[in-house]
Parts: sequence; C-alpha cells; structure tokens
Amino acid sequence: MQKRTTGKDLVVISLLLLIALLIILSMVQRDREWQKLTALERSVSEQSRDMSAMRSAINSVQNNISKIDFNATAVAGNPASTTATENTAFPDAFKRARAATEKPDYAQGDWSVGAFGNNLKTITPLVSSDVYSSSVQAYIMESLLAQNPDTLGWSGLIAKSWQVSEDGLTITFQLKENVTFSDGEPLDASDVVFSFNFIMDERIQAPRQRAYYEKIESVTATTPHEVVFKYKEPYFEALSLAGGLWIMPEHFYKPYLDKPQEFNESKGLLLGSGAYQLKDPKGWTPDQGGVSLVRNSRYWGPVQPSYDRILWKVIENDSARLTTFRNGDIDAYSARPIEYKKLKSDQQIKEISNNFEFTSPIAGYSYLGWNQEKSGQPTFFADKRVRQAMTYLTDRKKIIDEIYLGYAEAAISPFSPRSKQHDTSLKPREYNLEKAKSLLKEAGFADTDGNGILENSEGEPFEFSLIYFKDSEDTKRMVLLLKDIYAKAGIKMKPSPQEWPVMLEKLDRKDFDVITLGWSSGVETDIFQMFHGSQTKTNGDNFIGYRSEKLDKLIDEARSTVDEEKRMPLWQEAERVMYDEQPYTFLTRRHSLFFIDKRIQNLEMTKLGLNRGNNIYPKEQYVPKVMQKYTH
Repeated sequence: MQKRTTGKDLVVISLLLLIALLIILSMVQRDREWQKLTALERSVSEQSRDMSAMRSAINSVQNNISKIDFNATAVAGNPASTTATENTAFPDAFKRARAATEKPDYAQGDWSVGAFGNNLKTITPLVSSDVYSSSVQAYIMESLLAQNPDTLGWSGLIAKSWQVSEDGLTITFQLKENVTFSDGEPLDASDVVFSFNFIMDERIQAPRQRAYYEKIESVTATTPHEVVFKYKEPYFEALSLAGGLWIMPEHFYKPYLDKPQEFNESKGLLLGSGAYQLKDPKGWTPDQGGVSLVRNSRYWGPVQPSYDRILWKVIENDSARLTTFRNGDIDAYSARPIEYKKLKSDQQIKEISNNFEFTSPIAGYSYLGWNQEKSGQPTFFADKRVRQAMTYLTDRKKIIDEIYLGYAEAAISPFSPRSKQHDTSLKPREYNLEKAKSLLKEAGFADTDGNGILENSEGEPFEFSLIYFKDSEDTKRMVLLLKDIYAKAGIKMKPSPQEWPVMLEKLDRKDFDVITLGWSSGVETDIFQMFHGSQTKTNGDNFIGYRSEKLDKLIDEARSTVDEEKRMPLWQEAERVMYDEQPYTFLTRRHSLFFIDKRIQNLEMTKLGLNRGNNIYPKEQYVPKVMQKYTH
C-alpha cells in the first residue's frame, strides 16, 4: 500500500536539502579560500625572492662602486676574445634601446600587435621548428651574447665578459650576477650547463640543435657565475654558437628529464629571463588563436621594454590580414608585390602607416626541395640530371616578373650574392626547355606511348605532387605557373595545398615528392643542417635525403677553418658543388615590402635589416603617449 507524502515530510526534506546545500557551499568557500591562500603564499614567496634579489643587487652595486677606478680605461686585451666589464660604459647590448628612451616623445605603454600567417603547432623550445615560434621565444629566452646590428660584432647580454683561448677550443664566460628568470629565480652558470646537456640528451626531440652543438665537448660551471665551453675541434662560429645558446631555467625544465615524452609532445612550456613572459609558462595551447606576452616585471636589464604587451594574432589569409591592418587591429602588414604599388597610393593606408621597401642584408631564400628518397627507395630526383633539368624548366625570371613584379632576385645557392661565401662567377640558370629535354632524355625519360607524358625505362610516368602552404596566394600562383611550364616538357605536376601543421609533419616523415618552402639566412650561412649527409636522419633538416661525399667534406673543412681568408674559398667550392648537383632548385630572394602603423616610432635600418624585424631585445620601438590606444 502506497504512503502519501505529508506536509510535515516536505518540511523535513526541505530542511535536509537546505543543510546539504549549506555544507556544499561551505566546502566551495573553503576550496576558494584554500586557492586564494595558495596564491597568496606563492605571491609572498615570489616577493620575498624579489626583495632578496633587490638587496643583493644593491649590495653588488655598492661593492662595484667602491672598486671602480674612475681614472682607468676599458679592460685591456684582445678585442676579439674579451669584452668590456660592467665597470665600463653602459652595456653595449642596451645602447640602442637606451637611446630610444632619451627621445623627447618616448613613453612606455601600449601594445605591439602583429599577425602570423600560420597557426603555431608548439612554442616549446627545441621541439618547435618554425620561424613563428622562434619569434615568440626570442622575446622570452636570452643568451650569453647578442649581435650588434650596427657593427655585426658581439656584445655581452647575460655574459659581462669572455675570453677565447689561443687555439680557439676554449671559451670562458663571466656571467652578470643580477640576472633572474621571470619567476624570480636567479640565473647562474648551472642553468647554462643544464641548457647544453638538455639539448644533447637523445631523449629530447632536438636533432636540429644537436647537429650544431655536437661540436662542443663539454660545458662546465667553474663558479656560480663562470662557465667554460670546450670544443672537440676548431669551429668558425664557436663564439656565436656558445654565446647564442638560449638559457633554459634548470628548475623549470629539469623535471621533464624524467618524462621526456611529455616535453616532446608539449605545446607551451616556455620560461626565460627575457623582457616578456607568458602569463602561464605552461598553459599556452594552439587553440588560443595566437600568442599574448606580458611585460616581465622582474626584468633584470638596465632598460625596460616599452610595450605592456606583445600580441600575435593568427590570420592565415592574405586579404584578411590586409583588412585587419586597414582596421588598425594589427601594426604591420607585409605586402604582396601585386598589392604594394597600389597600396602606396591608397589614401587610407597612407594616413595610417609608413611604407618600407628594402632588400634585407640577410634575406632568406625560397626553394623547391626534390625528395631523393621516399619509403626507403630512390625517386626520379635521385639523378642529378633530373634535378638540373627541373631547374632549367623553372623559369625564375617569369616568376620574378609575373608573381613578384620585380621585387625579388633569383637565388643561386644558400649563400647571398652579397656574401663572401658566394662565387661571383656563378650565374642563375636561365629557362631552357631544350636543355632540360636533353638532360631528361639522357636520364632515360621519353614519351614512349605518345600521350604527352614522359616515362622512364620501366614505363613509370614522370608525375609528382608539389606540396605548398594553402593560404599563400603568391605561392599558389607560382605553382600553377610551374604546372603549365613543366607540362610543356611532358611532366605532370599535381599541386597539393596543405595546412601548415600537416606540412611540418610530412617533412618530419619525409612523406612528399616535392615541397616549396624557404630558409632564413645570416651574415655567413652554415649549410650543415640542410645539406650534410648526416642530417638525413629522422627529424633532421636534410629532409630531401641528399647525400654528397664531396660536399660533406667541404662543409666539414669549412666549419673547422677559423681563418676567414682560408674558409671562404671552401664555401665557394661547396657552392659550386651545389650549383652542379642542384639538391634544391633555388628560387628567389624577395624584397621586404612593409607598411607599419605611424604610431610606431624609432624604426631604423641596420646591417641586419629594419630593427623592427630583428631579434634585438628589449625592443627599441615605442609609441608616444598621445598616440597610444591600448591599455592593460
């Protein structure tokens, strides 16, 4: 027999529910209080470290002042091996930034807002491999030395002085004593040692970096603020290699030695000593639609950065980026040549921006990479005659004239035509259909069935897929142009547009026929990473499987030759080998065509290009107070 619920029962049930609700609310409140208490403890701990660091810094300054001989000159010694100490003039690495602060309209505040053309897969150091992630890391990570953009010499950043042994095999750095990471922990020699050892640990996915740092025999901390690099053999970039090592905080990254796979698969583990930081050094993910950095309030440098925040939005479409720039939502726009002339006379663009047109002294190059080995088997492109033919078929003059409207030059090799590495007797191969057909016939290709497509001796048609980034309009136009040109020679090329992360995965797996991409360049370019046979390993940057014993020997010899007069002929001979063998078809070096918001002040050309585009930190630009539009 069912029993009905009475009014009395309802009252009792209601009271019980109310009691349960109060208990839950109490638990939530206690949890919130615990979270607040934990955050407060962390904040107090960080403030305590900051106060301790401040006291140490004050004591250090007082001690240094008492030691200064104001009648002394700068430290003596070989300028190539020793830099000035902290007791001399204002640190060279910060002089340009300080000069900006002395301008009458200088002000701190506002944001720097840029755009990336591709979504980032990861910004974790070492495991990331694209230029966008490097741009982010360069605001956060710092090295022992920085390159002077005016002299191209080296200036102390984390290092206050250094000495190079006479045989060039030992470099000793003295570190500044007031440097801290953005979480307040001090940076010392043990962090430098850890950074090197972390890279060289085979469990860490850093084959690109290991390819360079394997030249170093050991890195040792002799005191908390002195570190010694010993090389196995002479290396022409020994100072820049050691001085350019990004210093990773041991206390932050060391736990991942116990779980290397978690590090290798991570998306946003990024902490350093630089002028900016992630709000959460472990919390960035690709689905955030960009990257936002905030000012490092503990930054140790003598000049603080001007911007409150550095922000990058991901805008993959060219026209969408231009619209965003027109609306004032990003600060710079890298114009396509087809747009540039039109935009220079666009009244709205003229009102909001200044334009910059220049050929960067360190301009990179684009290329077609012919994969010579796929699934363990040689491809058509393993034959150098085929690669030579493809270069003769690739009409670079037409690409420059029709796609880039003259705002580019033909690339001959990885070496800039203005570099001492370049052999001036080498000229770009011009389009030559008959020469290409002759080489292909020599390599065994002919149209045996009359269908207009070449076949090899086994009857396999000459066809391949060309992978390219799907949202680059200029690249798309170039690929379609090449498709028509190659067809005239009986070659079927299938355009294969791809998302950026997919392209990177295919590179790592060597799962492609041909790919078009680009490499950045430097004042002197070390080509070991891209063309040495040892770098055909998994995740190595010789992803086309190119091997040449002759080139390997020249690369090894050039890298171990410290004397520039003896080294340059070796690079020139290496260039002649690449010119003959065409591991890539080197396409173009493009001119820089920029529009930059008029708010941005102190834009200057240097020997490394426009200072906005270089990794010179802290940044030298600023926005006058009356022109600022962003707040915290």
